[in-house]
Amino acid sequence: MFTQSIKKTASFIATSTLIAAIASISTFAFISHSIQAAELTVNINEINNQTGHLQIALFLGEDAYHQGKTKWSSKKKVNHESEQVVFSDLPDGDYAIKIFHDANDNNKMDFNMLGMPKENYGFSNNAGRFGQPEYEEAMFVVKDNTVITIDLF
Repeated sequence: MFTQSIKKTASFIATSTLIAAIASISTFAFISHSIQAAELTVNINEINNQTGHLQIALFLGEDAYHQGKTKWSSKKKVNHESEQVVFSDLPDGDYAIKIFHDANDNNKMDFNMLGMPKENYGFSNNAGRFGQPEYEEAMFVVKDNTVITIDLF
């Protein structure tokens, strides 16, 4: 009888400990996800024609920006003079954006014989009217929910 009582007590303690551990892990996962669940809304203006797609690349940090390596990108069909793209579940940090309007849907930026862009483009902070800006010029901070506006050139 004494042994059976010890087994019941040990089983109860083990079950209680397991439930407490699962609750702690669940709470930690929820808090961690909440901390890194920022949303970025990008409003894009000055779209000259309603053909093709917008190609948007979102870069986290200076190295990714210079290397052209991104974890987040979007391709948005153009239907209006202004469009909006939303990136969800982003970690807080320093970002930069590069956009071009692929009006002819050939998946590349087109240039004329002089090397000037034939399609509209833009960067975060509306930097880079005459070429790709330095990271510091295009950099913005995402913390919580963030909204930025980019006007195409």
